[in-house]
Amino acid sequence: MTTLDGWLDDWKARGVISHGQHALLLGLTRHQPFSVFLELNILLYVGVAAFVGGLAWTVQSHATQLGEVVVLAVLWAIFAGCLWYCFSRAQPWSPAETPSPSLIFDYALYLGSLTWSVELGYVENRFHLLSDQWDIYLLATACLFFALAYRFDNRFVLSLALSALAGWFGIKIQHWPGSDEASYRNLAILYSVITGAAGITLDRLSIKPHFFLTYLNLAANILFIAVLSGVFSREGYALWFLFLIAVCGSSLAYGLPRKQFSFVAYAAVYGYVGLSSVLIRDVSDSIFILMYFVLTGSAMVVLLGRIAGRIGRES
Repeated sequence: MTTLDGWLDDWKARGVISHGQHALLLGLTRHQPFSVFLELNILLYVGVAAFVGGLAWTVQSHATQLGEVVVLAVLWAIFAGCLWYCFSRAQPWSPAETPSPSLIFDYALYLGSLTWSVELGYVENRFHLLSDQWDIYLLATACLFFALAYRFDNRFVLSLALSALAGWFGIKIQHWPGSDEASYRNLAILYSVITGAAGITLDRLSIKPHFFLTYLNLAANILFIAVLSGVFSREGYALWFLFLIAVCGSSLAYGLPRKQFSFVAYAAVYGYVGLSSVLIRDVSDSIFILMYFVLTGSAMVVLLGRIAGRIGRES
């Protein structure tokens, strides 16, 4: 055993580092290989998104030169090819978590889903089939993505489905008479409640229970943003600030016992933003405001770092 190995063992015994961190650092000191699967996985998803972004730019910029038939044929071929690949290699559906049958399976599904979005956008922009009712595209897309996410067990596509549904909620309210900021805020709260309730229900039914955190994370962020918009408003912000305190407390009560740092961070960050809005609402001294954010922001970063380290050691 080397001196460095002894230090690592001592840090582990004193709780400075977790068991997983000890194993990783010990492997590095002994020049053992370690997994970079997560990093590569993220880069590949980013690569797929970048490819589809380039595809969308090409369609927008050169659709006239390429022609409608060519554009639609290429987009449909990519979408249909991805679906054929996924359906031909997918395992039988199960309500439990199902591993991917191949390395490129999830990326093919993600590529097909994003290509579908590009194709729908092009069709409506070019032909205006639904005109003022184009929000139906978002609802149809959400339904399709929900079906694909649950059939092929993919959290990324589930996130796309929830985002499309959120877009449909936001567009739909424009058809309401007297729609304003308060209406959007109330609708966002309604969406977060529905999303959270759906996640809880499906989790209780043991239908893809590992999707639960995806529902809960999105619902929590939408709810926090909606409540913060009320805190930022000029009238009635005190009641919204009390609501924000209640939501932050709920987030902490969920995150701390379960070692879910993201919910602790939500409570800290959104709570800090809301509290800062109330404290400096009537302050006009730019120097004071700058010093406030430098000092309190630094303290917030240190606090979150300590909490993350403690949760990491205990998990």
